[in-house]
Amino acid sequence: MKTIRKYSLRGILAAFALLCWHLQLIGQTQKVQNQPYADQKMYHIGFSVGLCSEDLILKHTGAVTSSGETWFAEIPSYSMGFTVGFIADRYLNEYFNLRVLPTLYFGEKNYVFKEQTSLNEYSTTIRNNYLSLPVLLKFNAQRINNYRPFVMGGAYVSSELGGVKNQAVRLKNFDYGLQLGIGCNFYLPLFKFCPELRFSFGLRDLIDKERKDLTDTDLQKYTDALDSGKSRMISLILNFE
Repeated sequence: MKTIRKYSLRGILAAFALLCWHLQLIGQTQKVQNQPYADQKMYHIGFSVGLCSEDLILKHTGAVTSSGETWFAEIPSYSMGFTVGFIADRYLNEYFNLRVLPTLYFGEKNYVFKEQTSLNEYSTTIRNNYLSLPVLLKFNAQRINNYRPFVMGGAYVSSELGGVKNQAVRLKNFDYGLQLGIGCNFYLPLFKFCPELRFSFGLRDLIDKERKDLTDTDLQKYTDALDSGKSRMISLILNFE
């Protein structure tokens, strides 16, 4: 049994195109611009808060235990987490900015293991908190009155904070991958408010198979059932700049 999760990029891009078209219609009526020179600052900082949902794309070994059991795992539902971060932005030109976004993610994953023949189940919830450091290139569309859509992408590295021992699944401390974001800048009188939908795609196998931390050796069969696991995350971020 395999768990496959796909994020519909086609639908997201279509929504982004629809947003641009809607803002273009709005832009046909000129309005007074808030903070007309906000995007021309060479450097600026800000902060972000938001919600995140973690996932893990699992592959299985099909290993058979000494008692003849074969276990498979899935993460059947998303659990909502929390994220808070810092924004450091460098102006490059009229349309591009370089951004460094140190971010903390607080979340958890719900694992369900099922035995192939008996259909016995074992469930566990494991908290995974991360410090992530994305470096992203932000592309801003043409400003329309007090709106400006954007997309951005780049890479990140992350490190788990305080991993818990003696669990059925333990993840490696270090991860890296790609990030993609889509959103819109709203220019308010005192600051920019920038809601964003962000996708993270881990590239490293995170399943820690060297389980010297296990005191309950019966849990080893669950680790042995997993061949690899790569992280995925969807975040709804509110940026204040």
